[in-house]
Amino acid sequence: MSTEVLDEQGLRKNALGPLSIVFLVIATNGPLTALVGAVPVGIAMGNGVGIPGSFLAAGILYLLFSVGYAAMSRYVKNAGAFYAYIATGLGRPVGVGGAFLALLAYNAIQLACYALVGFFVSQALLDELSVAVPWWVSAACVAMVVHYFGYRNVEFSGKFLCALMLCEIAIILLFDVAVVIHGGGPQGFPIVSFTPSRIFTNGFGPSLVFVVSSYMGFETTAIYSEEARNPSRTIPLATYCAITIIMMLYAVSVWFIIAAYGPDAAMAQAQKDPGNMWFLMTSRLVGKWAADTMGILMITSLLAALISFHNTISRYFFSLAREGIIWKGLARTHRTQQTPFVASIVQTVCALAVIVVSGLLKVDPLQNLLPWASVVAAVGIVAVQAVASLAVVGFFWNDARGVSFWQRTLSPAIASIGLFLCLWQIIVHVDLLSGTTSIWGKLVPWATLGVAVVGVGFAMWLKNARPALYQNLGRLLNEV
Repeated sequence: MSTEVLDEQGLRKNALGPLSIVFLVIATNGPLTALVGAVPVGIAMGNGVGIPGSFLAAGILYLLFSVGYAAMSRYVKNAGAFYAYIATGLGRPVGVGGAFLALLAYNAIQLACYALVGFFVSQALLDELSVAVPWWVSAACVAMVVHYFGYRNVEFSGKFLCALMLCEIAIILLFDVAVVIHGGGPQGFPIVSFTPSRIFTNGFGPSLVFVVSSYMGFETTAIYSEEARNPSRTIPLATYCAITIIMMLYAVSVWFIIAAYGPDAAMAQAQKDPGNMWFLMTSRLVGKWAADTMGILMITSLLAALISFHNTISRYFFSLAREGIIWKGLARTHRTQQTPFVASIVQTVCALAVIVVSGLLKVDPLQNLLPWASVVAAVGIVAVQAVASLAVVGFFWNDARGVSFWQRTLSPAIASIGLFLCLWQIIVHVDLLSGTTSIWGKLVPWATLGVAVVGVGFAMWLKNARPALYQNLGRLLNEV
């Protein structure tokens, strides 16, 4: 692997069109993992059969978010995404705080994915080959595969993820078609899942813990703005398309799994055996081969999400290093691949270190690593999304730039209020994600938000200790 680099700290230009970015985003979102893993638990612990309506409500909220996000994307084209948006709209200190929090959250969700994929790969090896491999060894091997895709140019990753996403979406649509062919379930297609009385119950708040987490990743469209063709058009289009596809895929598929069982039976199955809810019905309606294929695609879904999150994190490192906030060596790009390969190496080493240490300390991947990483990720990302919406309002406050009031103020303001309410629901119901009611568990969300405060403090320190660097923090944002 060559280590030649460009003196210019630039990413590959004009490499991605709207469709490629949409697939990268859907890969980050991991729809099969979300549907099979999060939805049954959300049914059991949230608003039951009303959860399809929760997915619809969250999708509408994120479409509102995307209105302002897309409007601002015409003026901010930076691989730092949230950092660039928040720093430009609300000031450098808040931007750095947002960047620190986003980095923590994306690393946390990546760690959660490694815990899952390590467990599933080891389980598959045991079931199919009778070979016992510790989960962390499997996860470390997957990390090396992910690193290879992080090293290769973004077009290569995009094509590979496109292929994985087509397979993943195909198996979901196959299930949906089978439900339609069978006429739904015992009660056909009950519309009760979309009635306000079943959506906005006492369980609506807890359902958001799982629903909002399932949407995680759509905001990464802006990560690829420097590598997109015609970014002022591509990024808004990709954002709208990604959210709409994710919303419809989730709302319809979750409605269909509830219809296939029947509302009461679906609730009972989710409470009794959530892990097999999708596999049992897929085997019954389509065949065992489809259920087995779904199990395999669960692993490839996690691989796709890991590759996409790896790209996201390395580009955050790249953007912050280019600004001089962290070690500038992370801003070096590969001569031929034009990827932030140093940031990619550092990201892989950090991931491997946590995986190996967790394995040596005998940390359980599903009972310990997954829930706590999920808490940090959910709190961090939703908080940054909410602040990013406020940044849109701040950016257009003194200069509307010809953008309508709806796009620059009303829509992002509504989205920000909604996202802060979702954040509060996640914090209040953190025990659902963490699996514990201990006082230490309740402090984790606040400790996560404290990282943003550290980032703000660091920026203020830069302002006094290194004023020239601080003044230049916005320079690159205006140049790209």
